This record gives sequence, structure tokens and C-alpha cells, in this order.
Amino acid sequence: MPGKLFVVPTPIGNLSDMTFRAVEVLKNADLILAEDTRTSSVLLKHYGIETPMRSYHKFNEHKILESIVNELRAGRTIALISDAGTPAVSDPGFLLVREALRNEIPVETLPGAVAFVPALVNSGLPSERFVFEGFLPVKKGRQTRLQQLAEETRTMIFYESPHRLVKTLKQFEEFFGPDRPASVSRELTKKFEETRRGNLQSLRKHYEEHPPKGEIVIVVGGKGR
Repeated sequence: MPGKLFVVPTPIGNLSDMTFRAVEVLKNADLILAEDTRTSSVLLKHYGIETPMRSYHKFNEHKILESIVNELRAGRTIALISDAGTPAVSDPGFLLVREALRNEIPVETLPGAVAFVPALVNSGLPSERFVFEGFLPVKKGRQTRLQQLAEETRTMIFYESPHRLVKTLKQFEEFFGPDRPASVSRELTKKFEETRRGNLQSLRKHYEEHPPKGEIVIVVGGKGR
């Protein structure tokens, strides 16, 4: 009988956001695949989880994919986690899930933390229909994607690093217009959590004067909304 792959979300900042079920799955798994074992060891120690860990990240996932699938086929229960949030959402995981399903290995994804949902709700922008873009291409394809999104009528959600935030807001002004409503959330669930709302121009000016720290989620209203 094949084993099972569990995809387990982990807190995006506040360790208390871990679910009881996630802790139970991690404790009972044969192996935990972690994006960074040093980062994840803090979480596991906090909850008394002693399950062995192995590194699984974007730089080695192609290389070790086959061996992991073989372990699943041999009957092992493996849990996949990322540094924060839900694996495969702007994090490694998609390749393993796809390959497990191709090999008829059961996959179960637990509900849990993901950064863009609280950022979307906090923004005050329409949330009944939205498009999640994650990280835009850094160079190749970025302009083309922004041109396409300029006509998007749904609320748009982006992930961004703090050192690129101002540059990205400037590009959004260029393609979406300076008056387009938006919000910037950072350090979600942490001590210095902040969400600023306004239009793209006002947000850009603020962060030019106050360089941000922490993980960033940008929410932008759709065209005509």
C-alpha cells in the first residue's frame, strides 16, 4: 500500500496560528519535508514535534523528487511544510503534489495560514472575486503581465519584498493609474503588523519616506471598481 502525502500550512508569523490538527499530523508523520530545516526547527521545538526533517526547497526539488515519491510508494507518511504559510502557494510543493497524484499516492492538504487572505479582507476592497498573482516576474515578462492586468476588473493581490515595494508601486501607478485604490499589508500576524490603505500614489509616497520591513502583500482594486 502506498503511503500518504500531507501538505501542512504553518504560521506566517504568530506561532499560535498553528492548528491542533497540523501539530498532530506532523507528530505522526514518518518524515517532514521542510523548506529550511533551521527555520522549521523553531516551530517543531515549540510544539514538541520530534519527527525527522529533510530539506525540500526550490534548489533541490527536481533532484530529490523521484526519491521522495519512491518513499511514498513504499508506504511512508510524509508531511510537506514551507517556511511560512501554505506550501505550493508561492512556495515549493506543486511538483511533489503533481508527481504524487500521477503515482496514485493519496494527497491531503490541511487548511491553515496563508498571507493573502487576511490582507485581502483587511484592504476593504471588493473580495467576492479576486485574482492572486503572487510574485510578479522580476525582469522577463513583467511588463507584459502588467499590461494584461491593466484591464483586470477583479481585485488583484501581489506578494513583494520590502526593498522592491516602492519600485513596484511606481510601476503600478504607470499601468493602473495613480488614483487606483490599494492597500499594503506587512508583518501580518506579527507584533508590528500594519495595513495602509489609499491610492497607489499616496502609498508610494509614504514608503519612499518610510522604507518598509517585513513580508509585503499588495492589494489593488480592479479597473472601474
